[in-house]
Amino acid sequence: MSSFTDKGKIWYNGIFVDWKDAKVHVLSHGLHYGSGVFEGIRCYSTDNGSFIFRLKEHVDRLYSSASAYRMEIPYTKEEIGEAIKETVRENRLDACYIRPLAFFGYHHLGLDPTGCPVDCVIAAWHWNAYLGKEAAEGGIRCAFSQWRRIDPATLPVTIKAAGHYLNSILASLDAKGRGFDEAILLDTKGYVAEGPGENIFAVKDGTIYTPEAESSILPGITRASIIELARDIGYKVVEKQMTKEELLSADEAFFTGTAAEMAPIREIDDVLIGEGKKGKVTRVLQKKFFDTLNAREKKYMKWLELV
Repeated sequence: MSSFTDKGKIWYNGIFVDWKDAKVHVLSHGLHYGSGVFEGIRCYSTDNGSFIFRLKEHVDRLYSSASAYRMEIPYTKEEIGEAIKETVRENRLDACYIRPLAFFGYHHLGLDPTGCPVDCVIAAWHWNAYLGKEAAEGGIRCAFSQWRRIDPATLPVTIKAAGHYLNSILASLDAKGRGFDEAILLDTKGYVAEGPGENIFAVKDGTIYTPEAESSILPGITRASIIELARDIGYKVVEKQMTKEELLSADEAFFTGTAAEMAPIREIDDVLIGEGKKGKVTRVLQKKFFDTLNAREKKYMKWLELV
């Protein structure tokens, strides 16, 4: 969980304002209908400086998400990319979580947002691993949610839109209300989809499996990075429809995501996954991933943008 200090600066429609002064009107369109799009990005402090992980890909997805809702962001991708770096510098952060947000602002209410201004915000703050520091090593306990992941025929699930995350909130509250760390959602066909804010992987007999795009997933940028790293190491990675039974019988399982980074799953619905601890393949991948984030892998420096 993130907590704020109410200090620092937020980039708001092209200028930096004090954290406490970054406000919107209570009748802003995005507040009433969830008509906003956003990204979660991380900056890492390394021996060679501070780097933002896959900045270009995140900015590209922000604009793709906006396009799906016919939202025209009034800045170029290059301007937003530079503003993201400026926000990190302005707040004198060496490592942080970054949240760019674009939303339909104050003009009128009604389901057609045409005519509403598009407001843009970029904030950055210290935020440790979303699922807790201990999750990266000891793993987490999950539960299949009673809520199903939103269907592609209902909403464009491949984009990061604010309103879509009501689905994730319900799933997360459901799991935590039952004493688990996180939820796992199935799609409307009953196949494994993802976590409320994470993609999911399973390992069986040395092969890595992850739900395919058609399983109502958000194709995560961290997910794509892990797939590439795994294949470069020599692992076979299969994207497929995954049943609950296949996940429960896996030797290993783990979540990936910008906020969650890479977290092993040790238990699902009180069923131990493998030996109930971080497995060998997960350990190898996790080390490779964190070495990459910390600028210790020359091959993947292409993913790091110097602040």
